[in-house]
Amino acid sequence: MKKAIVLGATGGVGQPLTAELLKRGIETVAFGRSMGKLQNLSASLGTPARLHLAAGDAFNPDDVERAAEGADVIFHSANIPYHEMESRLLHLGESVMTAAQRLRTKIVVVDGIYPYGRRTVDQATEDHPKRPHTRKGKIRLAYESLIFSNRWEGAEPLIVRLPDYYGPSAQASYLDVTLGAIAAGKPAVFVGNMTVPREYVYLPDAAKMIVEVASKETSYGQNWHIPGPSLLSGKEIVRIAQAAAGTRKPVIPMGRISLSLAGLFNPVMKEVVEMLYLTEEPFVLSGSKYEREIGPIRWTSHEQAIGDTIRELQKRQSKQSV
Repeated sequence: MKKAIVLGATGGVGQPLTAELLKRGIETVAFGRSMGKLQNLSASLGTPARLHLAAGDAFNPDDVERAAEGADVIFHSANIPYHEMESRLLHLGESVMTAAQRLRTKIVVVDGIYPYGRRTVDQATEDHPKRPHTRKGKIRLAYESLIFSNRWEGAEPLIVRLPDYYGPSAQASYLDVTLGAIAAGKPAVFVGNMTVPREYVYLPDAAKMIVEVASKETSYGQNWHIPGPSLLSGKEIVRIAQAAAGTRKPVIPMGRISLSLAGLFNPVMKEVVEMLYLTEEPFVLSGSKYEREIGPIRWTSHEQAIGDTIRELQKRQSKQSV
């Protein structure tokens, strides 16, 4: 891989993906809607010479095609807000796959675990049956069908599936609000059950694994799991984060009733309710295929990763307050 483009480069997954590609000496195009945000991303990475910025609309295949010209791989990490997923996700997939088809290039699509539905095994491999019972799970399964449709005979797609994630860039994750408030020394909320251990992956670790998968020619045409290390409960996350932040303000769990009430004023919170089953019966990804086909997985410990996330968030908050 000599040149790549990251769609949604200023988003939660896109930022560490862009950074990882540049670390490997790969010429990288950062694509997003806002040139201002793209310029901020470039500055945060030290304005590297190998980074090119392209503002455009991922819903417009012409914009994507123009920006991706000459790229060996398109990394599609652009996403849709919860409350717009059903109405817009397939349109986004259609646009990006149309561009990949025109360019006859490889495309790595970042997705999650919603299509699987409820947990039926301790660790799910990539061939685990997909039986979604939620609206979001069903639309995500339709999204997978679109990505792997034989209509795109010129494109070579693969899908990487992440569990819940965290990191300094994780703007849309369940943990973002929690860790941001703890870093600021404020009372926080935690979405879902705080006592049930769940799977989380640190986004810089995920980015390394995604690029490793994308770098192997035989990876395409398949689903790949990007698992996290040991499971972690909300209480453990809060303990580690508070120790790193040096604060112990209250953290309040938000269940179905409180999220439903919040949903009266916030459409995103309203949509979270149907996915709360994942906080009660966590779905855990197996990394056996990755280890067999790609190699050993090297994770940052949760203790170190959460601490690094808190310290980076505090730096940003300090800059914003000046």
